[in-house]
Amino acid sequence: MTDREPPRRRVPGPARPPRTGRPAPKPQPKGAAKRTAGPAPKSGPKAARQGRPAPRPAARRPRPAPSKPKAAARLRLGSPRPRLRMVSLGLTLVLMVFVVRLFQVQGVDASAYAAKASLNRYVSHSIAAERGGITDRGGVELAASVDAYDITADPTLFTKKATKVDDAPEQAAALLSPIIGVDAAELTKKLKTKKTRYVRLAPRQTPQVWKQIKDLRTTLNEKANAAGRAASVLSGVVADPSSKRVYPNGDLAAGVLGWVNADGKGGGGVEQQLDKELAGKAGKIRYAQSGGQQVPTAGTTEQPAVPGSDVELTIDRDIQWAAQNAIDEQVKKSQADRGYVIVQDTKTGEVLAMANAPGFDPNDLADAKASALGNAALQDAYEPGSTAKVMSMAAILEENAATPGTHVTVPNRLHRGDRLFQDDVDHPTWHLTLNGVLAKSSNIGTILATGQLGKTQPAANKTLYSYLRKFGIGRESGLGTPGETSGILAPADKWSTSQQYTIPFGQGFSINAMQAASVYSTIANDGVRVQPTLVRGTKGPDGRFRPAPKPKENRVVSKKTAKTVAQMLESVVDDEEGTGAKARIPGYRVAGKTGTANRVDPATGRYKGYTSSFAGFAPADKPRVTVYCAIQNATKGGYFGGQICGPIYKKVMEFALKTLQAPPTGHKPARLPVTFEP
Repeated sequence: MTDREPPRRRVPGPARPPRTGRPAPKPQPKGAAKRTAGPAPKSGPKAARQGRPAPRPAARRPRPAPSKPKAAARLRLGSPRPRLRMVSLGLTLVLMVFVVRLFQVQGVDASAYAAKASLNRYVSHSIAAERGGITDRGGVELAASVDAYDITADPTLFTKKATKVDDAPEQAAALLSPIIGVDAAELTKKLKTKKTRYVRLAPRQTPQVWKQIKDLRTTLNEKANAAGRAASVLSGVVADPSSKRVYPNGDLAAGVLGWVNADGKGGGGVEQQLDKELAGKAGKIRYAQSGGQQVPTAGTTEQPAVPGSDVELTIDRDIQWAAQNAIDEQVKKSQADRGYVIVQDTKTGEVLAMANAPGFDPNDLADAKASALGNAALQDAYEPGSTAKVMSMAAILEENAATPGTHVTVPNRLHRGDRLFQDDVDHPTWHLTLNGVLAKSSNIGTILATGQLGKTQPAANKTLYSYLRKFGIGRESGLGTPGETSGILAPADKWSTSQQYTIPFGQGFSINAMQAASVYSTIANDGVRVQPTLVRGTKGPDGRFRPAPKPKENRVVSKKTAKTVAQMLESVVDDEEGTGAKARIPGYRVAGKTGTANRVDPATGRYKGYTSSFAGFAPADKPRVTVYCAIQNATKGGYFGGQICGPIYKKVMEFALKTLQAPPTGHKPARLPVTFEP
């Protein structure tokens, strides 16, 4: 198959003359002789009509014959090969540049670039959850969380290579120490930590502290830039949002609330007991940082934290204040080691107040005394003294061993076992009823009466022991607070010769203040013991309130026995022979009991000083509130329970009754006989 010639392109030539009806003259051949000019013969239609030849036209210069048009030039497309060669060459050069650069980065300068890359890595740390609040029964805030910052640092940004400063950690520590209150040596050690990019310098600092650090860092960065350095000694200091625990009421109910330690965990009281519920669930964040700063465009992975639950206590803030104020004043006045007051709802078992003196401010633990930390009302174990006689009387009545009017002849001294017993005062032989034994708080009379609980002394001991256990002695109160003591009560068959006679009047075993208050609430509640409670319920992140489980209940003595004991306790306060006259409240019938016990010194294990106490409830015939008070080792003024704790009981009980709007019953007391004529 032969190649065809490409089609010829028509080249535009001279314009064709208009057609006149005759053929155009043929062009003369190239090189033909020129004709001489002459007159042109006439021509035209007129000449033809005359029958003569038309004259020849005048000779004129002939036009040059048009040259024969050349063949049209052939157009060919440009070959793509040169341009492809140029593009290939360009791409090859570009790739060679990339290869050379890659070799330089990965081979020659690998270590240098790795060091630079280390300043822009992803870091991750946890996000603290907002701790739940603690309120009183009315919703008044007792513990809350406010915005704070954890001051942190990246130790890799304090090296000489990063800061161009030989002693960057030392300089940074010296600047930060007075601001965050951490020793400079400790800060230096943290800033020199190796193989980590995250250290916490100071937790839960206020926004004001972080602003001070930021302003100082900005100033130093400007100076560093002016000096030609990229970073200052504080460039690696950053802050993570956190929260700080605050207690708006200072030391109010501190023993109940506890505190939060530097790690954000509860360190005592409800804060420790319900730490899991209060703390919530921590989140996690991962982000890129450069030069100690987060890179906003690098992306962030965050798992949000789950806030903790709010806790509502049974405490009434106003009653708590009254109790705490009263015990503080008396402890200072008596120059005592410490004291406690507990206020309890007799029907529900809810603790309305639990005050300790001296206390502490959980906002400022640095100034708190170690001996004042904790909740002494639950952690102190001591011999209760005569306030425990109410249990002996309840056992005697329940076992039908005697009645309130049973005659008890009380000598000045009583020899039992290896001891000679006496009452707190010397006296001639008393002729008392069983009610009178309780009213005058006779140790000897109590020994004689409880001896009737069994045919033999061991049998009587076993019976009394069973009632003490029912009242909650020797076991935890049920509050579940960390550090609570269950007290000490040996089994009846382990009682020593002296214990089988001292335990009936409150010596030879130990309790805590909550156990003592619960005993009186049991009598006030018609003989049914309701497990004490401090928490009413919790409110989770979903906003739903979840009530606390209903407390356990158990009957200790019959309703009849409880009513009779309550009448006997009125004689302690109302009768002139009673020891609790200072606890009288005008308009109200008051049931109560004084206590003055030998105190075991925790330091020596020997008896030293006294435990003074008073316990009771009101109104006596329709109980609403129980109040218990105890003071340890009063050294100034009196030390008898009725003398120094009776007034506290009166002050706190009056306030509680008014706060709870409990009216007097208006019924007259029974006034059981105290003595009898022999």
